Amino acid sequence: MTELTEISDRKLQLLLVGHEGDGLAHLCELLTDAGNGHLRLDCAHSSGEALALLASDSYNLLLYDYLSGDNAARHCFEQQHPIPSVFLDEQGSNEAVQTAIQAAVCNPSCTHARTQPCVALAMLGAIETYRKEQQRQRSEVLLRKLRRTVEQSPDLVMITDQSGAIEYVNPAFEELTGYVHDEVIGQTLGILKSEQQSGELYEEMWDTVLSGKVFHGVVINRKKNGETFILEKSITPLRDPAGLITHFISTGRDITGEKRLESQLQQAQKMDAIGKLAGGVAHDFNNLLMVISANAELTLDTLTEEDPQRNKVEEIIAASRRAADLTRQLLAFGRQQMQSLRLLDLNAVVSDMSRMLPRLIGEDIHFVFVPGRELGTVKADPVQIEQVLMNLATNARDAMPQGGKLTIETAAVHLDEAYRQRHSMVPPGDYVVMVVSDSGQGIAREHLPHIFEPFYTTKEAGKGTGLGLATVYGIVRQSGGFICVYSEPGLGTTFKIYLPRVLRANEAPPIRLAEDSPHGCETVLLVEDEAAVRQSAREFLTRSGYTVVEAENGEEALRMSREYCGPIDLMITDVVMPKLSGPLLAERLSAERPRMKVLFISGYAENTVLRHGTIDVTAHFLAKPFCLKALARKIREVLGTHEALAHVATSSA
Repeated sequence: MTELTEISDRKLQLLLVGHEGDGLAHLCELLTDAGNGHLRLDCAHSSGEALALLASDSYNLLLYDYLSGDNAARHCFEQQHPIPSVFLDEQGSNEAVQTAIQAAVCNPSCTHARTQPCVALAMLGAIETYRKEQQRQRSEVLLRKLRRTVEQSPDLVMITDQSGAIEYVNPAFEELTGYVHDEVIGQTLGILKSEQQSGELYEEMWDTVLSGKVFHGVVINRKKNGETFILEKSITPLRDPAGLITHFISTGRDITGEKRLESQLQQAQKMDAIGKLAGGVAHDFNNLLMVISANAELTLDTLTEEDPQRNKVEEIIAASRRAADLTRQLLAFGRQQMQSLRLLDLNAVVSDMSRMLPRLIGEDIHFVFVPGRELGTVKADPVQIEQVLMNLATNARDAMPQGGKLTIETAAVHLDEAYRQRHSMVPPGDYVVMVVSDSGQGIAREHLPHIFEPFYTTKEAGKGTGLGLATVYGIVRQSGGFICVYSEPGLGTTFKIYLPRVLRANEAPPIRLAEDSPHGCETVLLVEDEAAVRQSAREFLTRSGYTVVEAENGEEALRMSREYCGPIDLMITDVVMPKLSGPLLAERLSAERPRMKVLFISGYAENTVLRHGTIDVTAHFLAKPFCLKALARKIREVLGTHEALAHVATSSA
């Protein structure tokens, strides 16, 4: 005997709708027996009663006695109760079923007899039909969800056949590539090729997916408008029930912005590493130049104007100065050059340079300056900003051998968070931008990432050191700004220099310095750990009339000072020395000799100097290599302005 236990392990909840009478009671008894304890049966004698029960409980099956007609079924459907239904018709007619179908009742089934097996089978059929219908509806809902997921996904989705012909693309594909759906259907993914990648990548891709594996890779593609973009993509083979590959589904994420930021970070790290290398070699290189130039100057002073060796010594001095200039440019690139910061109006700086720049670039190049309004001020070294303009103008001149146009513009700008997201190294804020544009030959794409690297040049041998743009980069970064370059071959080049905009504050009045006096009669304590530098400096100071007490390190200087009975007017000391640094030495001796003045010298870069103590780099510092006459002038400057400097320091404390 067929039992309802075949339907479910749980109790079925049935609702029987029919007119009250002996027939309905017999039917209830028949259904209860068929359920064998696995169902719960409720009865309703009218459509209203049935709707009330349906609203208060959840039923698995509705049974309509033929005597109830189609009204109950119609009312149930109108109240949106789509439950599997069975019509019990002992007359053997399908009239009730057809009426229910016209009323759109969910999957009605009919049995022509009220025997227990027939009723059970009818109930089984109705529930199974209902289950399949529900499964179909769930599948349709899931498919709609999947379609919305694909269409609303921010990632690209493409479906191709086995040959690579496109059958589907989602809206994200259209938005990124610029191609609409109808333009790509039937095409292959070759329409996106940028020709910036080797054929090996595409061979690997096809070998992977045709073998049934998933391909993962990064591809440089081209949009409809010609722009390139970088896609992190996966291609998955789709198989039919027999296991054969019929299609490929390709998903991709646009990582162009991420790669740009990563490239900017790597470039900044590379430039910083080169800058540190430049600063690291500066000390030893500058000490060597100091020895060469100082001894050459001392030798020159012993030669008469007619001496045939004079020209050779002068060439040595000139070569030393050129080498010193290269060192300063390297330090500027590495953002480790000494700065004399001022609040500047860039319009005034460019205007002053406008009288000289036309002579630099030549008459065949038209020079235009377009000053911006209400720029505000920037904090920078005016000499370095002039150096930036000189280098960029020289670079522009070399790019326009047949003449052209050089334009310099200034403006006040605000860079927001959106700009920072495209340029990770740039903090949002107010800037003054200086734009230098030329109409020259432009820069090839492969050269652009390297133009700020020191010694990188595309010019012929002997026509450039490769330090011009590197110096510009270093000065701008040291000044707290950043630089962008835009160029296309044949369309010229534009450099945009952004410097932080600052509020103008009252600046301290400049200190009036004494007139240069190359000779003196004071006593000088000379502290220098490089013997060759110390020897040449001692000889020059002695020739200049000074009494020299020398020491090779800080500890020896302390001892020499305590042993020397006379006054010491000036201490000239290296900043970075073993055992005891120059600033610490000066601090200890200041208690013993409060009237002694100090001049610091160093071949190290500014960052290294400042790490070893707080010094006044403007009035008390002389960077190696320096010429001996510069040393003489600096000595007189320090000795002649001590009281003025002390007054300024006291008033600003």
